[in-house]
Amino acid sequence: MSDSQSSGRAPAVPPRARDEASHGAVPGPRRAALRQRLAELRGPEVPARPLDARALAALAANPGCRRRALLDGAGVDKGALAQALGSPAPFGQSQFAFARGNAFEARVKADGGQELLRLVKEHLGTPGAAGADESARVPDLSAAGPEGRVARTALALREATRDGGGWTLLDHPLLALDVAGSPAYLEPDAVVVDPRGRWTVVEIKSFPMLDGSADAAKVGGAARQSAVYVLALERIAEHTEGASVGDRVLLVCPKDFSNLPAASVVDVRKQRAVTSRQLARLTRVEDIAAALPEGTTFDVSARDGEQLTEAVESVPAAYAPECLAACELAFHCRARARTLGAVESLGRSVRGELGGLTTVGEVLAAAHGEAGDASDPAVAALRRASVLRTEALEDMAAALRAEAGDAREA
Repeated sequence: MSDSQSSGRAPAVPPRARDEASHGAVPGPRRAALRQRLAELRGPEVPARPLDARALAALAANPGCRRRALLDGAGVDKGALAQALGSPAPFGQSQFAFARGNAFEARVKADGGQELLRLVKEHLGTPGAAGADESARVPDLSAAGPEGRVARTALALREATRDGGGWTLLDHPLLALDVAGSPAYLEPDAVVVDPRGRWTVVEIKSFPMLDGSADAAKVGGAARQSAVYVLALERIAEHTEGASVGDRVLLVCPKDFSNLPAASVVDVRKQRAVTSRQLARLTRVEDIAAALPEGTTFDVSARDGEQLTEAVESVPAAYAPECLAACELAFHCRARARTLGAVESLGRSVRGELGGLTTVGEVLAAAHGEAGDASDPAVAALRRASVLRTEALEDMAAALRAEAGDAREA
């Protein structure tokens, strides 16, 4: 029985809706209009591509990119769009890796999640709980549509916290998070509720944990992804008495080169704070869409490559080399940045050091003394670097000439 039926309180989704203004969501009528507008942008007959936690973490890492914010908010298939633009990106997981990951997750969650619960108790449980022979409740989270699943997940979390006294395992719950005025539905591998009412995210990955540690870059990606789940859980916990969301998540990976599970605790406080701050900086999707020319669409079945290029270029982008590992449109944006000579293609750190110099041409002209204010620290540093480079090349040329003369004498 839901909370609304038993106590007269509103169901799981409306409390979040009551706080839409504080979380940056769009009110009802505007939300409907926004959904219609976003459907027009991706194509009336094109289903929306869901915005998952991995894409959301990548979006939060580059909050200044309006292009990605709009395309992800509209549910545009960026892979198909990049293919139509002639700049496909090698993204995606192989079928073998996908099947291996599914098989490992099934093993971890087998027998009602007993092995998973053992790992949780061992690494995050209450003192003495690791040896307790106790199974977890696994509620049914099935419902009609994503909004129904979100409400069912919220209800299951509340019931598990209210009942207390035992462990509850939520297998693939569905969470919602408002991102730049557009809802994002997120599906963690598992969420565990312990007897104290603490909610813990469990992330299951197929990359190995060798001698108790895994690849740092992959662990970092998993931490950023888990931080998004933590933020979404906090929205529900705000309306659940006695609930708290753990800032440590459990990462479960294969042990060494076997199929046996091993786990480690990952502190995501830093990633959670950064992600929350970056998401708050995102420009609202409806504001970006309102600035587009009339008739703009990213429907690959209704536009040719030239028209799609014009549509994509009508939305400002913030390219950086890091995008190559996180966005399907990165190769297109990189080619465009190189064509324009934008210094962003050299990296964010370089861009920050160059101040008001925005193109490679301006940088070279300043370095050669052809342009720029000599009192500008960036210009002065470039000219000094140019002098040092010239001296180094002259010394090298002199050394090579001397070496060649010695060889002739010999």
